[in-house]
Amino acid sequence: MDTCQRKPSLNRTCAVFLIVALALVSQGASVQALERIGVAGRELVTESGKPFHPWGFNYGNAGRLMEDFWNEDWQTIADDFREMKQLGANVVRVHLQVGKFMNSATEMNPQAMQQFVRLIKLAEATELYLDVTGLASYRPADRPAWYDAMTEDQRWQTQAFFWRAIATEGAKSNAVFCYDLMNEPLSPSGEGGSWYSGNLFGGYDFLQKISTSLGNRTRGEVALQWIDRLRAEIKAVDTRALVTVGMLPWVTKWGHLSGMVPAEVAGHVDFLCVHIYPKTKEPDEAVKAIEFCRGKVPVVVEETFPLSCSIEELESFMKSSRSIATGWIWHYDGTTLEEYAELEKAGKLTLPMAIYRTALQSFVRLTAEFR
Repeated sequence: MDTCQRKPSLNRTCAVFLIVALALVSQGASVQALERIGVAGRELVTESGKPFHPWGFNYGNAGRLMEDFWNEDWQTIADDFREMKQLGANVVRVHLQVGKFMNSATEMNPQAMQQFVRLIKLAEATELYLDVTGLASYRPADRPAWYDAMTEDQRWQTQAFFWRAIATEGAKSNAVFCYDLMNEPLSPSGEGGSWYSGNLFGGYDFLQKISTSLGNRTRGEVALQWIDRLRAEIKAVDTRALVTVGMLPWVTKWGHLSGMVPAEVAGHVDFLCVHIYPKTKEPDEAVKAIEFCRGKVPVVVEETFPLSCSIEELESFMKSSRSIATGWIWHYDGTTLEEYAELEKAGKLTLPMAIYRTALQSFVRLTAEFR
């Protein structure tokens, strides 16, 4: 079967679910049983003081970005959130694209903002927290020319405007777990050049520079100036917000390639987020990378998956990192375990699909232990 095609019974079930949720909202009733998440020492906790361990997925569907289809096919997103909840998730990481959310340097796209509010309501209804990651410019074709033509100061002003608008809406809901300023930002190592890495993965460039010039600053100084600027914008409109940044890890060959060192960043965010994919060929690297995050604030492994290792090696890394990390966020691409079983039965299960299925099976198996 086509993995993007939903079964009619599932669509009907989700439709009824959302109708009931919307009816409750219209009557003024609360449909969320979520508390805002805060920080207590090295732990994440609910407002009532219960430990909270982020356990969920980076969200996409069939390799697509959310904004690619949410205007025409909202039902797929609703179905996927329900499926992630059933798998055991309590957090979904969503990625908001600059080119889809901003019409200009000082104007948000009203339709995109409406859909963001709709996403928050869906998260409340499904009782899933949102890790809201912003300023994404993953697909080169979607990048506004006006955005990439800016100076550092102009770009930071626009990014601050973006985050103030997003956090203004997020402040209204307990479903917002955190705001991640940017996915894998790079502090400049020299002068000039592109705002992006130029290295595509699946057609996307996930690395973006926060500046193209050091001036008389160090890489670390640029990173902290940028974090402080955007964090202040968010805190101005959402005082309860947790702010973080999705960092690349330390690696054997390059060290802290991004220019963002956890020990330095920790004092400027509410908790640390690091992206770690263990490698079979470098079995000790992931463990060393997480060790650099050990400190006085909570740590979440915001991206992990068996991309370059076996599922057994991934599980081993996760178990060995529990003294440091308090949460782990995997990947979900819109296909359920039941759909993978049907694909296998039809002889249509590809190797990437098999890897995804194995990962989802592991996620379900580990839920009770890690969540």
